[in-house]
Amino acid sequence: MIEIERVVGLAFVQDGGRPGRLREGVPRGGALIASALSAANRALGNPGDAAGIERYGAMTLVARGDVMLADDDARVWTLRDGERVELAWDGARRARFVALRGGIDVPRVLGGRGTLVAARIGGLEGRSLRRGDVLRAESEPMTNVRARPWLAHEGPIRIVAGPDLAAYAPRAIDVLTSRAWRLSTRSDRTGTRLEGATVPWREGAPSARTTPMIAGAIELPPGGEPIVLGVDHPTTGGYPVVAVIARVDLDRFHAIPLGRDVRFAAITIDHARVLLGQSGGTT
Repeated sequence: MIEIERVVGLAFVQDGGRPGRLREGVPRGGALIASALSAANRALGNPGDAAGIERYGAMTLVARGDVMLADDDARVWTLRDGERVELAWDGARRARFVALRGGIDVPRVLGGRGTLVAARIGGLEGRSLRRGDVLRAESEPMTNVRARPWLAHEGPIRIVAGPDLAAYAPRAIDVLTSRAWRLSTRSDRTGTRLEGATVPWREGAPSARTTPMIAGAIELPPGGEPIVLGVDHPTTGGYPVVAVIARVDLDRFHAIPLGRDVRFAAITIDHARVLLGQSGGTT
């Protein structure tokens, strides 16, 4: 077991999410940066999607019994009862991850262990972690995958235009890709607001309609700035979608700290599929 002695900012139990439940109004959720959680888990021999801690600030963890911990830099700590580890916060990434050997043992709710804050389910009592919380180790099956730290590649975030281009002026994609955008500090796991300009609407554009949504969709409220939907996104939305972040770059986008800038580059959907296949991911 581990006890949380100190936590600065937010922290949650998160895992690989709840796939296949969008029709029930439940977003996939899970780790904001799934590949970073996987890196921490793999360092301990856990399955990559085992439940761990997603943190947005510094933490101090104390062992209650002998435990092994790892972070997304593949650093591993073997702690004896009463020993502690100080996890600093350098702001280099939007979120960081800590894994416990065997995974974190919290109840499965709707097929996942991760915290869905909006619904107050999953994780530890459906809430953020706080001082005094104790997390027990699960007995997830061990693997033999070699540990590697999670590294974000450089370069612009790649997007695929559409599907609602009829709602925007012809130069909408040019506006998205020709400048840097600031990630607003008003963002959260539901969506990331982009500051710096507005994407022009087409005169006489069709009215908004309710359609299914996915993580990475770039919506534009009327007269507002773009919003990139996050892992806890609403399962339906009424604002038109001007573009979608390529799945291969979604973790990289979510790793950018709030307050920093991001640039986009447009690619075709066929190119996005090739990149995803090369990365070993699935649609």
